[in-house]
Amino acid sequence: MIHTTILSGVTFLYFAAFVFYLFRMMLGREFWGKAATWAALIGLVAQSVALVLRWKASYDLGFGHAPLSNFYESLIFFAWTIVLLYLLMERRLKNRSIGVFVLPVAFLIMAYASIAPGMNQRIEPLIPALQSNWLTSHVLTCFMGYAAFTVAFALGIMYFVKKTAGERPGLFIRLLPSEFQIDELMYSCAALGFIFLTLGIVTGSVWAHYAWGSYWSWDPKETWSLITWLIYAVMLHARLARGWRGRRMAVMTIVGFGCVLFTYLGVNLLPSLHSYMT
Repeated sequence: MIHTTILSGVTFLYFAAFVFYLFRMMLGREFWGKAATWAALIGLVAQSVALVLRWKASYDLGFGHAPLSNFYESLIFFAWTIVLLYLLMERRLKNRSIGVFVLPVAFLIMAYASIAPGMNQRIEPLIPALQSNWLTSHVLTCFMGYAAFTVAFALGIMYFVKKTAGERPGLFIRLLPSEFQIDELMYSCAALGFIFLTLGIVTGSVWAHYAWGSYWSWDPKETWSLITWLIYAVMLHARLARGWRGRRMAVMTIVGFGCVLFTYLGVNLLPSLHSYMT
């Protein structure tokens, strides 16, 4: 289908954006930064069109649901939220150096969705438990939270790259924001992700009660979502109450992102009501 072809092209656009961001950091020429931004923006628009076309195709097939119902569609949407959030941040901060750390994640997610063996790319009807408007609100808020945590993770990696630079840093390091700015951005992204994840857990609980008659059942996905929520709650509390900054915050963004990945991917290996995602 045409939407699958478009999404394949988007994968290469995100890779091109990463390479252009890297060229900017290595060569110091803003031309490459503008090219990277345009590549990422065109990729995001094309991906949005592909998602709409896939949504329309589901209606043409008689199913009629948002493209958020299986593992393939969730990967595509995850990459979309990451690039959307990053481009909004770039526009607000007027700083393109973060892109070299964020775009590789979006590219790898898209590449995995395209080439992973056994990946089901077909549009299929929803199982009865998923036939609810709560599906869209739950998935949207969760993945916006995941996207914010992904950007926070990228900033954590950036912080350590900046921190380990020698006394005479090269052009790449000099183009990065200051350690103070990176720290503030890590906190802001983690706080934003925490808000969205909280909304995701709440909407998921309401949906669970609607679908299965219980707000909480200690399903592996629910349990690890709670663990992830607690990790970021501790991080934000320590920031406000104990004054955690810098290295500690960077470590927590990496640990938290590890929990996000396990919540999203790892629990699919366990018996779960969310096993449809596999």
